[in-house]
Amino acid sequence: MATTTLPAVRTTGTPVPIGHRRGPMAAVATIARWVALLITTVVFLVPFYLIVRNALSSDTDITAPGWTVFPTTLHWENIAELFNDNEVPMARALWNSAVVGVVGTGGQLLLAAMAGYGLARIPHRASNKIFYLIVATLMIPAAVTFIPSFVLVSSLGWVSSLRGLIIPGLFSGFAAFLFRQYFINFPKELEEAARVDGLGYWRTFWLIVVPNSLPFFAAIAAITFIANWNAFLWPLVIGQDSSSWTVQVALSTFITAQTINIHELFVAAAVSILPLVLIFVFLQRYLVQGVTETGIKG
Repeated sequence: MATTTLPAVRTTGTPVPIGHRRGPMAAVATIARWVALLITTVVFLVPFYLIVRNALSSDTDITAPGWTVFPTTLHWENIAELFNDNEVPMARALWNSAVVGVVGTGGQLLLAAMAGYGLARIPHRASNKIFYLIVATLMIPAAVTFIPSFVLVSSLGWVSSLRGLIIPGLFSGFAAFLFRQYFINFPKELEEAARVDGLGYWRTFWLIVVPNSLPFFAAIAAITFIANWNAFLWPLVIGQDSSSWTVQVALSTFITAQTINIHELFVAAAVSILPLVLIFVFLQRYLVQGVTETGIKG
């Protein structure tokens, strides 16, 4: 008996066979995507180019009416001039920002992770109420709590100190919310296996949950560190002495009512964004993964 061969039907998403030519519209769409990607990349890189270009220029080159891609003479001595400036302790400011970023991020992760895990996994009749109260704090503008926070820090004698810069921002309701959403979707089988082995909530959290959640921790750490590094208003108010300035406060001192130190400002800007660029390069894949893994489920 003769058999009938049905023609192959290509469904959506099936790879195009080798040797098959796409239509002209598909080629145009591909070229358009690459052009759009190239234009977007250039637009995003222009500010970085301007910072590097002006950081290695003199004030005359920066303010010259004629534009050059790079100045004829690159002034590498601008970097040494920045760190030798007695009026702006840039090295100290970088150190302060690093301490605030690292310690503040670590403390925020610790408190938010424990709070999120407790709300997600430890049964208590007030868990939902506490969670709703934490979410409600996200609706309060920061300006409302700014003055009470300053009065409290001032009464404790923490003005112009790293304690005043770090401790008030250790607990983040938003970070606790994200951790709670993440731990709700964490595989319960791993925790149940730990319970069989006799582990309680505390040891289960540190020995099972945390080691299996490092990508999410890395994502939240990157976001938190960038926020702490870029903070300006609170460090400006608390850091009343130059020894407690952060890098953002130090940057603001190059522009005053009397003078504008242009080339040092751009050098300082280039130095200040370097840690953020490195963090983004190494942790960028965790940023998207961390947000998607929250699940945003009740």
